[in-house]
Amino acid sequence: TILHLPRSFEFSQKKGVLLPAAALGVGGMLLCWMMSRRKMKTLEMGDGWWGTGEKKLKEDERIRPFRIETSDKEIQDLHHRLDQARYTPPLEGAAFHYGFNSDYLQKVVAYWRNQFDWRKQVEILNKYPHFQTTIEGIDIHFIHVKPPHVSPGQTVYPLLMVHGWPGSFYEFYKIIPLLTEPAQHGLGEDDVVFEVICPSIPGYGFSETPHQKGFDTVAAARIFHKLMKRLGFKEYYLQGGDWGAQITTNMAQMLPQSVKGLHLNVVFIITHGLRTFFSVMIGAYVPWLVGFTREDARRMYPFVQKNIHYILRESGYLHLQATKPDTAGCGLNDSPVGLAAYILEKFSTWTNRSFVQKDDGGLESKYSLDDLLTNVMIYWVTSSIVSSVRFYKENFSRNITDLQSVHVPTGVAAFPEELAHTPRTWAKKNLKNIVSYTYMPRGGHFAAFEEPRLLAQDIRQFVRKVEQL
Repeated sequence: TILHLPRSFEFSQKKGVLLPAAALGVGGMLLCWMMSRRKMKTLEMGDGWWGTGEKKLKEDERIRPFRIETSDKEIQDLHHRLDQARYTPPLEGAAFHYGFNSDYLQKVVAYWRNQFDWRKQVEILNKYPHFQTTIEGIDIHFIHVKPPHVSPGQTVYPLLMVHGWPGSFYEFYKIIPLLTEPAQHGLGEDDVVFEVICPSIPGYGFSETPHQKGFDTVAAARIFHKLMKRLGFKEYYLQGGDWGAQITTNMAQMLPQSVKGLHLNVVFIITHGLRTFFSVMIGAYVPWLVGFTREDARRMYPFVQKNIHYILRESGYLHLQATKPDTAGCGLNDSPVGLAAYILEKFSTWTNRSFVQKDDGGLESKYSLDDLLTNVMIYWVTSSIVSSVRFYKENFSRNITDLQSVHVPTGVAAFPEELAHTPRTWAKKNLKNIVSYTYMPRGGHFAAFEEPRLLAQDIRQFVRKVEQL
């Protein structure tokens, strides 16, 4: 009996430790499960109807080939309007401080009238396969580009890329070959290859304009999920900037099980409260204390100059488009010269804020006039400027940054000339699974258009990381 006492004591001691430990473990697992259930709250997908009249019971789900066309009448009308343009002389030494410099505008219009070949550009636009399909009552336009060669055993990843304003699907024309056939363009082995789908946001380009009020980024996200499902994809990657970033973020919030990864070149967040105020105040002196890197500090400070004065200077259009879009749209839709000035000014100062100092807005230092005018022409020939700027009113009638967090693997390419810099520590408030955050060496708001190679490299390294998880 005496010999058994130590064993009985030892067993009871172990039991006394194991049982609470087991209970704690089970309780911890249950707590983690409950927390994950709470954190994984998704954005309600819902449904919509944006066509005319009553919603149809059955929709035509066919994928129809589409081709961009032009005519002599279309070109003659454009030339007539360009010939009738009136100009107001700029102030001496104004450069782009007052907006688009009208002296340089006359040079752009002269090129547009006498040298720009719209027929040639239409052929370039048609070099990729175009399609339309009807979703929620409206025709959705998209291009779908597959790799020309796929090696045995090679995985091809579907990638949906979404543009913003005042851009279009054409922004992606130079990055597409870098993603579909990277080895042919010096980007290394074809271990990461994509088939790329680039839709036009409804109301932009060759996608039909919504006929009902309320079409916002959530509605666009739902339509693009339906598009990808209709194309036969169950899982896919997403990439976006400007409105495209918000739409793809909503897609990740809506159906995270379908999104393998989300790549953004701009992050929309709402920063407020004492913690943010403290971060801004302290970050200039001891950035590490509030989670900023030296590069974050370099890009954010002086804070008032870079984040308040600059944003106020560049956001006048936003207030107008978010309140009375149709009023401004009347003039832009009637005058190709006015439309070009309104759109191209953004490609100046949103590419590099210092371009405001240049008489030509620095436009031709980053882009060709053919590329810039092709984007303008997409708005002109489709008469889509009014419907595109309405998107601001529809979205600013609600909180554009939904409260749901993003839990899918996320990559951020932070370009130094973006309108505002979002440090990783701020981005983590909404993006809970950042697997890649890159300080890009150069480039601004129109990343795919301006720096396609840099963006393609970052997308590829992001997908490699996700596939290794």
